[in-house]
Amino acid sequence: MIKKLIDKLLGKSGDKQAGPRRGAPALGRRVEVPKSEHGIDPSLVDERAVKVVRTLTEAGYEAYIVGGAVRDLLLGLRPKDFDVATNATPEQVKALFRRAFIIGRRFRIVHVVFGRGRDHEVIEVSTFRAYLDAAAAEQVQGNEKTSKSQLADKSHVVDASGRVLRDNVWGPQIEDAARRDFTINAMYYDPQREIVVDYHGGIADARKRVLRMIGDPQTRYREDPVRIIRVVRFAAKLGFEIEPKTREPIQRMAHLLDNVPASRLFDEMIKLLQTGHALASMQELRKQGLHRGVFPILDVVLDEQQKHDGREKFVQLALADTDRRVAEDKPVAPSFMLACMLWHDVLDRWQRHQAQGEPAFQALSLAIDEVFNARIGDISGRGKLAADMREIWMMQPRFERRSGNGPFTLVEQPRFRAGFDFLRLRADAGEIDPAIARWWEEFSQADEAGRRELLEAVRDQQAPARRSPGRRKRVRPEAPGETLSQGGDAGTQTVLSGEEAAPARKRRRRRRKSAMAAAPAVGSAD
Repeated sequence: MIKKLIDKLLGKSGDKQAGPRRGAPALGRRVEVPKSEHGIDPSLVDERAVKVVRTLTEAGYEAYIVGGAVRDLLLGLRPKDFDVATNATPEQVKALFRRAFIIGRRFRIVHVVFGRGRDHEVIEVSTFRAYLDAAAAEQVQGNEKTSKSQLADKSHVVDASGRVLRDNVWGPQIEDAARRDFTINAMYYDPQREIVVDYHGGIADARKRVLRMIGDPQTRYREDPVRIIRVVRFAAKLGFEIEPKTREPIQRMAHLLDNVPASRLFDEMIKLLQTGHALASMQELRKQGLHRGVFPILDVVLDEQQKHDGREKFVQLALADTDRRVAEDKPVAPSFMLACMLWHDVLDRWQRHQAQGEPAFQALSLAIDEVFNARIGDISGRGKLAADMREIWMMQPRFERRSGNGPFTLVEQPRFRAGFDFLRLRADAGEIDPAIARWWEEFSQADEAGRRELLEAVRDQQAPARRSPGRRKRVRPEAPGETLSQGGDAGTQTVLSGEEAAPARKRRRRRRKSAMAAAPAVGSAD
């Protein structure tokens, strides 16, 4: 007991708590705001989050709903996710719940799971952390991957640039609030007493619709460069202005994002696109000078040098469609959004390979592989995303084939709806004939007889083209002594001289399969 007290006074980090360190920002002042002032509607609070808080407090711990959920509740919005913060350690939290799992290395947290299957809900529980200055941390020269052995069993570690690689030193709530990024994300809500605990004026900033960094922005961006992306996302999502001191270092310090693992940056990019404000996020990236070099995938969309005929309109339609789906509380698949982002990159390479003589489907497959390597790279989860994106793209030429059993097989594909929605966007952007998209929509909704009729209608439309000869002799004006006579095929004319007016010889025409029709459909059972 005496040793622990001495360690705390000397500022040594331990498993549970440590005091404030040199260079820490002002810790703020605890203010308890009653319901009469904050006005949070309890009906917007997830009952499972309340249950987690109640379980922890009944066990003798402090517990609050925290972060973005409190911010959204103050703004009258129903949060999509609920996080809880407590002074209980991860092991103590895990012991209180039947289905709870400790995850993470950089930050150890607990996932408390309710329900099963697709309907399950996860409440994320974190332990109050001490605010530690980077100068007080152990430093390694590498990163998460290259310095695994050095990071083992350590609680607080930074890399050479000051980026936090480990932050598992527990502390009091006042330090936990100072450790959070923005004032609007550093508030704690007690759903039982219905009070908001505010240390840094978060309620005032939320009302003024301002994003303000807690502490020195440069230091905080250096601790975690992903905050540069987070501030853009919050500005776009909430319609908030970035406070000048918080905004000033953004472009200058964007190079720090180069040290962030590609998988983490990729996750942040997906969040940008799934907020329901994807269009606003793209505009905010441009506004803050982050439209080039941050996300390889978005470079092809945001970079003026990457302009492509039709790309801008197509992507704008795709982002607007994504925002609409989020607003209607419909699911949004990351694979679909990324397929839209990279489609014209694929299209360029596909056309290039075909011009070099590659068969259509093989050319498309080669183009897809090249785009994956250039724009996505080796990231966690690429396999599933890549499979879904590839299927969406490989369906596109198959939509051109409206004959035989192909359409019946295609509509039964698990990803047909995603492929069709992609086709519809291409039609809206003027890339393909809208009649094709309308035909497939009718075909997918029709019964067996209706589908047969639709196929028959396509055959009837194509019949005149099949009956006409491959080449027609150009008809020139009649010269003296010449007359025009109908040849063997209706609608064709043959030039006859006055001396030789013999009937035109009917030619037999061989029908050739197109390269597209002859190629096997990838993933098809045709």
